[in-house]
Amino acid sequence: MLSTLPKHTRGSAMHFDPVLLSRIQFAWVIAWHILMPAFTVGAASFIAVVEGLSLATGREVYVRISTFWTKIFAIAFGMGVVTGLVLPFQFGTNWSRYASAAGDVLSPLFAYEGLTAFFLEAGFLGVLLFGRKLVPPWAHFFAALMVAIATLFSTFWILSANSWMQTPAGYEIINGQFIPKDWIEVIFNPSFPYRLAHTAVAFFTTTGFVILGVGAYLLRRNRSVQEARTMMSMALWMLTVLVPLQMVIGDMHGLNTRKHQPAKLAAIESRWETAKGVPLTLFAIPDDEAEQNKFAIEIPWLGSLILTHDLHGEVKGLKDFPADQRPPVAIPFFAFRAMVGCAGLMLALVLLGGWLRWRGQLYDTRLYLLACQCAIPLGFIAVLAGWFVTEVGRQPWTVYGLLRTTASVSPSLTSSDVTLSLLAYMAAYLLIYPCGLMLIARLVRKGPIELSEAASAIEAGSPAAQGLAPAISVVKGDV
Repeated sequence: MLSTLPKHTRGSAMHFDPVLLSRIQFAWVIAWHILMPAFTVGAASFIAVVEGLSLATGREVYVRISTFWTKIFAIAFGMGVVTGLVLPFQFGTNWSRYASAAGDVLSPLFAYEGLTAFFLEAGFLGVLLFGRKLVPPWAHFFAALMVAIATLFSTFWILSANSWMQTPAGYEIINGQFIPKDWIEVIFNPSFPYRLAHTAVAFFTTTGFVILGVGAYLLRRNRSVQEARTMMSMALWMLTVLVPLQMVIGDMHGLNTRKHQPAKLAAIESRWETAKGVPLTLFAIPDDEAEQNKFAIEIPWLGSLILTHDLHGEVKGLKDFPADQRPPVAIPFFAFRAMVGCAGLMLALVLLGGWLRWRGQLYDTRLYLLACQCAIPLGFIAVLAGWFVTEVGRQPWTVYGLLRTTASVSPSLTSSDVTLSLLAYMAAYLLIYPCGLMLIARLVRKGPIELSEAASAIEAGSPAAQGLAPAISVVKGDV
C-alpha cells in the first residue's frame, strides 16, 4: 500500500478541505463532459450507417437524415471537446501526486487516445461536415466511418485507463510509482472488457433514445414525416437488441465487480453483514454510522440469486472491510437503483413499441410518441447514475486498494485555489450547455427537410433562406 489514510473524524467531510473541493470539481467537470460522448459515440455510428444506406440505395431520405444528424453531432462534438479540455489539466493542478504515482501507466493510454482517436476524428469530421458536394459519395461514407471508428477508439482508451484504476494489473511499484511491466495486462485489465461493453452499449442506447424521441417529436408536429418514420423505425430496431443485451452485460459486469471489488458491490447493495441467501434490497436508507439500513424493503433470497446466480450464494458485507476502506454507501446504492429504474422504463418502451409496430400503430399512437419524446433524457440519466456507482463505489481509492484519494491531491493546493476554479468552471459550464442545447433544439425544430432546403438555398445565395441562416451557420463555423 502506497499510503495510509490520515486520521480524521467522521465529521471532517463537512469541512471544505482541498480534497473534498477537488473531488467536487472533478465530479462537476466530468459529469457534464460525459453527457456529450454518451451521445456522440452512438450518433457517429448512426450517421455512418445512414451514409452507408444512402450509398447502397441512393435514396435521398437517408441523405437528409445524415445531414440533419451530422449538424447536431457537430455541435455536440464541439461541446464535448470544450468541456473535456479541462480534465487533463486537473491532473496537474489538483491531483499531482496521483499523476506522479500513476503517470507512467496512464499517460501513454491517454496519449494513445489522442493519437488514434482525436486526430482521426477531427481530420475526417471536416470532410463529413463540408464535403458532401466536394467528394464522391463513397469518400463521404468513408469519412463518416472513420469518425465513428475514432469515437470508439476514444472510448476504448479512456475506459482502459479508468478500468486500470479500478482493477490495476500489469504493474510493479518502484520508489512509490507504478511502473508498467506488461502492457497487455495493463490495457486488458480484469474489469476492462466488461466496462467497455457496458459503457459502449449504454452510449449507443442513449443515442437510440435521442433519435427515437426526436423522430417522435417531428411526427407529433407533422414535420419531415418520412424522415421521422425512418429514424423511429431504425432506432426502435436497434434498441430492441441493445436494451436486453445491456441487461445481460450488466449482470456479467456485476459478477466481475463481486470478484474484484467486493466492497463496491456491498455498498451498491447496502449489505452490511456477510451472509448466504441474502435478500434483494429494493429500498432502504443506509446509515453508515449505525452500520444498518432503515426502512428496508427486501425480497428474500433474490439478492444472492442475482449477485451470485445461486439462491444460497454468499455475498460479502461491508463489515468485512475496515471502516476506513469502505466507500460511502448512499450514493452508489441510490444511483444503482436509478440506473436500473431507467433500464426498466427503456425496456417497457421498447416492448410497447414492438407491439405497436406489429399492430401497425407505431407512428399514429400519440401517447406513445409523447412517451418517446419524454424518454430522451433516460439514457443520459442512466449513464450519469452508472458513473456515480463506478467512481464513488471505488472510494476511498484512486487506484483501487493501492493509492488513496487523500494521498493523490496536490500538496500545495489550498481551499481558496479550488474554490475559485470550481466557481469558474460552474459558471462556464452553465453557460456552455444552455447555449449548445438551444442551438441543437433550433435544428431539431426545423427538421431534416427544412434544414436541407435552407442549406441548398443558402449555398445558392437565395435571400429567402436568410431566416434559417443562423442555424445552418452554426455547423459551418460562422458562429
